[in-house]
Amino acid sequence: MKISDRVKALRSRMASEGVDLYIVPSTDYHHSEYVGDYFKERAFITGFTGSAGTAVFSADKAGLWTDGRYFLQAGNQLAGSGIDLYRMGEPDCETMEEFLERELPPGGVIGFDGRTIGVSEGKKYEEIAEKKGGSVKYNLDLVGDIWTERPPLPGGKAWILDEKYAGESVASKIERVREKMAESGADIHFLSGLDDIAWLLNIRGNDVAYCPLVLAHMIVYLDHAELFADVSKFSEDILEQLKESRVSVRPYDEISTAASEIPGDSRALLDPERMSYALYQSIPESAQIVEAENPEILMKSIKNDIQTENNRKAHLKDAVACTKFMYWLKHADLSEGITEISAAEKLESFRKEQEGYVEASFAPISAFAEHGAIVHYSADETSNATLREGKMLLTDTGGHYLEGTTDITRTVALGDIPQREKEDFTLVLRAMLRLMNTVFLHGCSGANLDCIARQVFWKEHVNFNHGTGHGVGHLLNVHEAPINFRWKEGTAPAQTLEKNMVITDEPGIYIEGSHGIRIENELLVCEDEKNSYGQFMHFEPLTLVPIDLDAVLPERMTAEERDILNLYHKRVYDSVSPHLDEEERVWLKQYTRPI
Repeated sequence: MKISDRVKALRSRMASEGVDLYIVPSTDYHHSEYVGDYFKERAFITGFTGSAGTAVFSADKAGLWTDGRYFLQAGNQLAGSGIDLYRMGEPDCETMEEFLERELPPGGVIGFDGRTIGVSEGKKYEEIAEKKGGSVKYNLDLVGDIWTERPPLPGGKAWILDEKYAGESVASKIERVREKMAESGADIHFLSGLDDIAWLLNIRGNDVAYCPLVLAHMIVYLDHAELFADVSKFSEDILEQLKESRVSVRPYDEISTAASEIPGDSRALLDPERMSYALYQSIPESAQIVEAENPEILMKSIKNDIQTENNRKAHLKDAVACTKFMYWLKHADLSEGITEISAAEKLESFRKEQEGYVEASFAPISAFAEHGAIVHYSADETSNATLREGKMLLTDTGGHYLEGTTDITRTVALGDIPQREKEDFTLVLRAMLRLMNTVFLHGCSGANLDCIARQVFWKEHVNFNHGTGHGVGHLLNVHEAPINFRWKEGTAPAQTLEKNMVITDEPGIYIEGSHGIRIENELLVCEDEKNSYGQFMHFEPLTLVPIDLDAVLPERMTAEERDILNLYHKRVYDSVSPHLDEEERVWLKQYTRPI
């Protein structure tokens, strides 16, 4: 079925249900960033496969809203579909809410699957409908109705993350959560975020590609808890361990019934950004609702000391794999027909050699030459470019290890590359190094520090259209709230950077039709000197992989920037070289030489 046929079928269902505007988001029932195949309704109905974006359909119009990471990809994939691309954040771009208000007729109906829409979003749509004297229908899955070959819900088995990796028991975590419940006077706490639940119960699974999570909801009471999941995914040992922490397991689809049956005088703590509108509507109207960020979000973002030490081990393993790949790439015979996909598979093979490796932490980006300008490029059989000398290969990849999660981008020159590309590479490198080397006072957020990386870009009157960094989960989501480096302030208060948080540092430059360059390290937030001015902080680079000196113009760097790079490369060599063979060590010595 072509995209146009799918849209026609959707509009037929809209007409049958009396719906004027229908919203199709990218999320699952848990508002996850990456979702299983069962939940990819927006990709099915639009043909756009990026991880972020929302589509809206009327009887004669359709639009898709996405952010700067996906402008090129979405433009290509939507071509000829009749679905207009709305570039979020760009000047004069109509917002989705403005579109809804303009297109909804008086007394009209906005429809959506309330399981995939967050509480805050659902309330916005209610307000828009009410302005026009209309209403919302949130119990509709119209795309699911026409998706005849929809994949099944995942059925992978769950497993326990041993406390020697997690660093804290389930009982201790639940007790900390109940303390936060008490602070807000809540006697019930709803959880739908898959990573929140996995962290709290020290369980992992295989229900979401690249995220070792289990599809589940959870309700925490003052003296027990209920987990709503497919019980067949849990072994008897896991069920027994959960029982020891007073956690019982109920069927996945009973969560709405359980929500509707809580006592009417309950006081329920929930996160409106991480709970579905449909589930929210199931709660008795008489119950008191405390809307606040899930306490688990900040708790899991601040890694404990055991996790931190394990993280260093995971990154050393990853560094060995990535360095071996870089050595292989520099010595490869490109006449043999190495492609973007085969290069990514080679890098994955080096990771699989490392003890404790679980899986990739996200879909690999292996982008040659002009494909590097597509921020979240994904090679397929049609686009899969063959590598050749004179251009660069950008690889943005990562791995889940039992000890932690990695996310690294390296851009590598294949032979001699043009001067312009060396200039751009050096600009990106300078930005990454300056942020990595920052010392700051405790109390700063990523919003305070982002401009340290962008300053060298802005001096050249250029910019990159994505955040400079994001938090990283510990064998959970590779993109983890609540921290980030972003120059535009959001609606939520910026989170202070705390000791043992992990954040990426990944500036880039993207020249459409020519090349893209990104260099990314993961950073550990550490305490520095404390004096009369306060507690100073600094970053420790967890990523220990060489920067390609073949693409660097040292004369374009300040003496301080060269010193930062030289010290970093010394650390890379000292850490990684003992794990390489003799030829690789000799090569690494040359590629980490002082400049």
